[in-house]
Amino acid sequence: MSTHGLQWFSQCYNTASLDALANDWRSDLLRISMYVQEDGYETDPAGFTSRVNGLVDMAEARGMYAVIDFHTLTPGDPNFNLARAKTFFASVAARNAAKNNVIYEIANEPNGVSWAGIKSYAEQVIPVIRAADPDAVVIVGTRGWSSLGVSDGSNENEIVANPVNASNIMYAFHFYAASHKDTYRTTLSRAASRLPLFVSEFGTVSATGGGAVDRASSTAWLDLLDQLKISYANWTYSDADEGSAAFRPGTCKGSDYSGSGVLTESGALLKSRISTPDNFPTS
Repeated sequence: MSTHGLQWFSQCYNTASLDALANDWRSDLLRISMYVQEDGYETDPAGFTSRVNGLVDMAEARGMYAVIDFHTLTPGDPNFNLARAKTFFASVAARNAAKNNVIYEIANEPNGVSWAGIKSYAEQVIPVIRAADPDAVVIVGTRGWSSLGVSDGSNENEIVANPVNASNIMYAFHFYAASHKDTYRTTLSRAASRLPLFVSEFGTVSATGGGAVDRASSTAWLDLLDQLKISYANWTYSDADEGSAAFRPGTCKGSDYSGSGVLTESGALLKSRISTPDNFPTS
């Protein structure tokens, strides 16, 4: 599961909620979404870095991977935040290099920018991480809000023809089930045989994060990801007042994250899927 923005929903991430995620949901991954703009990292670099590190530790203590998400969205060109990214990743990589559970996601949803621009950014940030942490997985965002370019009228061919010059990386693919259907699924299926992919964010609803759950499309997506053995993180493990949230509004003011009564339709669907064991390889 993915957190919502830490600047808005930090109250949702505590001992009780992460115990529920690890033990009741049986989740093995927490994506930590640290917005850079929108009252995020740029307003308090030290404070947000500390919050991220704290959640990395909480995930580690519960046997979960932690995806450190440098959540760039507006502006969509990650190069706007290049200096901030270098500072942030130098810090978190040095601090967490000895851990086995950390994955670095260096640009959430690039938009309004070419693949060449994204690649240039990645090839400047990844060496900063590698200087401290030489072998951790790094997830690189893709064009068109991490759609492999589909939302911009392109596809994975531009990445295959001009891949990031780095090792042990994966490419991000994001979708929202009510908005992104067969064309996106076809692209993902084709790209999966050519590129290492990680669905670092998806929703069961529309691309706005709201609206009704599209159960049929969500199930088709999850079945496909399981078939292709592609890992995923759902937006969001929060009580935001929107259809994509796993918890009903107000849940994070209390202490119950385990009961079925606190779950939204999206939360119930995801908890059922995540808590059912998969057959992914473990080594």
